[in-house]
Amino acid sequence: MSKHLNFQVVPLTEVPAALTIIDAPGHPVVLVVDDEPLIADTLVAILCKRNFAAHAAYDGAEALHIAQIIPPEFLITDVMMPGMNGIELAMAVKDLIPDCKVLLFSGHAQLSTMVDDPRCAPYDFPLLAKPIHPDVLLARISSMSPAA
Repeated sequence: MSKHLNFQVVPLTEVPAALTIIDAPGHPVVLVVDDEPLIADTLVAILCKRNFAAHAAYDGAEALHIAQIIPPEFLITDVMMPGMNGIELAMAVKDLIPDCKVLLFSGHAQLSTMVDDPRCAPYDFPLLAKPIHPDVLLARISSMSPAA
């Protein structure tokens, strides 16, 4: 191993709060996926402030990897993403974690036809339009919770 490796040191105070509560008991785990990091990170920040253990991923493959390590109770994913799209991701996560609740969102109106794809029929994923107001998102998550 080289003696000249340089690693950036990040002060503990700058570590995102989402990483510190991910395994906190009593906090529902939410996986937010969007290929636009600003959107995913903003939703994670909103959810963390509401006592969710939220985690961001920026593509389907990364999200599926995270879901295998930390099974989410909720998956919130954009539909239109390069590589694995959100519908393919949602189906894979539901097959892996059948009790996971899925919420799709997209800024593309024509996506209702994608959700009507016969492969999606057994899943019946709800679809919300972007931009999504935080209160609408939180209300939808609440309505999907077992206690609702």
